[in-house]
Amino acid sequence: MSELSINTTQNVKINFIAATVGERIGSYFIDLAIKVAYAIVISLIFFYVFNFDKVLDTLDSWSRASVLLLLYFPFIIYTLILESIFEGQTIGKKLVKIKVVKIDGYQAGFGDYLMRWFFRLVDISILGGIVGLISVISSQKGQRLGDMVAGTAVITLKNKINISHTILEEIGDAYVPTYPLVIKLSDNDMRIIKETFQSALAKNDHEIIYKLVTKIESVTGIKNQSGNNTDFLRVILKDYNFYTQNM
Repeated sequence: MSELSINTTQNVKINFIAATVGERIGSYFIDLAIKVAYAIVISLIFFYVFNFDKVLDTLDSWSRASVLLLLYFPFIIYTLILESIFEGQTIGKKLVKIKVVKIDGYQAGFGDYLMRWFFRLVDISILGGIVGLISVISSQKGQRLGDMVAGTAVITLKNKINISHTILEEIGDAYVPTYPLVIKLSDNDMRIIKETFQSALAKNDHEIIYKLVTKIESVTGIKNQSGNNTDFLRVILKDYNFYTQNM
């Protein structure tokens, strides 16, 4: 397994384990099975139950091709749509527990998933996936060509981690939150905040802590009521957990 270091936008280095070739192939075949099942069901319904082939016979070649493309379009864009909806995961990736991430610390967006999907033609469709396989094996970050172009990588989510490595915070049943506007932030924001905060505490870097507080205030509209930046950040982390766990 190769280790992948991602420098976040807050200059915090986070280490992940790149997904293995076996994990990526496993997720691919799970997704392929789902797509094939879809194609079979659509074919049975339209061509055997409703005899749709008779309707197609009355159409010209362009119209026939358009109708077939419409029917099987979900098969074609399956990976693109699911990765966009589930933030870097398809059903296969979820089951195998791997995920697409940006290597610059940002959340991957639709444009990144689109680029990866487009390059599947080169990586996977041509030569039976040999190009993609060679790219993943030879790349330091386990990237296929689509990943290299999009600036993404596929990581495993099976790492053994404890609560200090996640956005989770231990809060009691009697906990009373202070800053409801904290829900303006995302899980990815909170991960970066926590990583940055922990790194700054370890280095006793009060300047980074101050900048982090200022950034949170400007983005959310929250004002530090405690007067202590360290206490404020601890409350922000706990409040986010309180609201997201009780939504």
